[in-house]
Amino acid sequence: QVQLVESGGGLVQAGGSLRLSCSASGRTFSDYTMGWFRQAAGKEREFVAALNWSGGITRYADSVKGRFTISGDNAKNTVYLQMNSLKPEDTAVYYCAAARSNPWYTPTRRNEYGLWGQGTQVTVSS
Repeated sequence: QVQLVESGGGLVQAGGSLRLSCSASGRTFSDYTMGWFRQAAGKEREFVAALNWSGGITRYADSVKGRFTISGDNAKNTVYLQMNSLKPEDTAVYYCAAARSNPWYTPTRRNEYGLWGQGTQVTVSS
């Protein structure tokens, strides 16, 4: 069973950058599609980005395209979310998630991911 642990959250001013990390233990995380979701206070958890190793595909929510980049390091069993040009509306708890690998399909819905980390808070001040 894979266990996911996020880190790298914090407080940053608008326009700044943060890099979140998600370390996976238990299995090689390249066996999974890895995703990032976020949940702002009082809102539903929403898709941010996904990395489909087997299909060589990345997907992003429209709200973060051009600003966020998802990547991974197989040797470290770690996936990253580089967040640039941060906005106050990016403030949320960010969650790492894993879904069963499928080279022909990259999931973006919350219920398609079966494994979750505990979340890390990102706060962007204006």
